Amino acid sequence: MHDGHNRQINYLRVSVTDLCNFRCVYCMPEQGVKLLKHDEILSYEEFLRVISIVGQQGVSRVRLTGGEPLVRRGIVEFIRNIAGLKLITDLSMTTNGSLLAGMAVQLKEAGLTRVNISLDTINPKQFCSITRGGNLNDTLQGIEAALQAGLTPVKLNVVLTNIVTEQDIAYFVDLVHREPVSVRFIEYMPIGENQVGRGPSIDEIKTTINSFGRGSLKPTLDIRGNGPAKYFYLPQAKGSFGFITPISEHFCSVCNRIRLTADGKFKPCLLSNQEIDIKAALRSGATDDEIARLFYNTIAEKPQGHTLASSDSQTTFFRKMSQIGG
Repeated sequence: MHDGHNRQINYLRVSVTDLCNFRCVYCMPEQGVKLLKHDEILSYEEFLRVISIVGQQGVSRVRLTGGEPLVRRGIVEFIRNIAGLKLITDLSMTTNGSLLAGMAVQLKEAGLTRVNISLDTINPKQFCSITRGGNLNDTLQGIEAALQAGLTPVKLNVVLTNIVTEQDIAYFVDLVHREPVSVRFIEYMPIGENQVGRGPSIDEIKTTINSFGRGSLKPTLDIRGNGPAKYFYLPQAKGSFGFITPISEHFCSVCNRIRLTADGKFKPCLLSNQEIDIKAALRSGATDDEIARLFYNTIAEKPQGHTLASSDSQTTFFRKMSQIGG
């Protein structure tokens, strides 16, 4: 499948819930967001039907997101059912890792391929502050459990806010030497809450990494995954670093994804208000062909790119990042 700008579309990000056990300051307000009613959220059966239909149309990669996907009951069985379709070759998840330690083996056995784990700092107090109550040790145990279970490559997502310090970067440099993880630094995007400042630039992060005397970053081929990160390695390191620049050097020209929100909307672009209602069709007796047509309509509406970097951009998003699934 190709959109109107000749980009191949083979990747669906599925937000299975709007619930989250963290309240990250750049993602949502302290009191959280207005939660959807139970019947407003797609059932697992509805999600599975959509994945089956788009899988037959050429989607081979699915990522489960939230909120926090591990807080939704039945997630392991849902993953098992997706894997049972035999249509999705890469089934992954984005998680904050806090519940992962007790679930990693079950997730792997059910058919989950790999995980991305959010980890913005390794300072316990700062971690608790930015997540509004999260326990750093829970996430670190989740990372270790993911590695032991074989949910690899394990990728750590670090949003570049003003809490990122040189001590954090030193920890990550040591970590990629010890473990086969990929630490990905992500430019902060103004689509959630604005209660933190932007942190160091990608170039500043690279300079800091190179300053530790462990060798200089060298570009490497993209490791397994669906995303736009540019990857680098250090000599003798087991892992790698990735750098994601949605603002300063956006990757819209190669974007291969469509999003499905928890309340049943196809979104052709994260940084756009465009949506196509799929829930109404699912619940009014639409055929598989009609659902597929809505998916193709979504692809047709995929914009060429976002305008966040434009000085005159005045886009107001009616959904926050936490309500889309990232």
